[in-house]
Amino acid sequence: MENYKFIQNSKCEFFPCHKMSDNTKFNCLFCYCPLYALGKDCQGNFSIKNGIKDCSKCLIPHQAGGYDYIMSKINLVLNLSSKNL
Repeated sequence: MENYKFIQNSKCEFFPCHKMSDNTKFNCLFCYCPLYALGKDCQGNFSIKNGIKDCSKCLIPHQAGGYDYIMSKINLVLNLSSKNL
C-alpha cells in the first residue's frame, strides 16, 4: 500500500488548479512543487513569463507517477538548499 503518495482536497477554492481529463485522479500532495527551485532542470512543462517560472501547464506533481518522479529528483533540491546554508 502506498496511500501516502496521494491526497486530494476537492474543497480547495483552487481545485483543480490545473486542467486534467479526470479530476478524480488529481493529486494535491505537492500543491507547491518542490522542484520549482530547480528552474529548467525540473524538466516539467513550464514557461518563463516576465522572468517568472510559470508551471500552470505542468501536471507532473498532480498525475499518477508524480510522487515517484519528484522523489527521484528531491536530492537535487536538497543539494541546492544545502548550498545556501
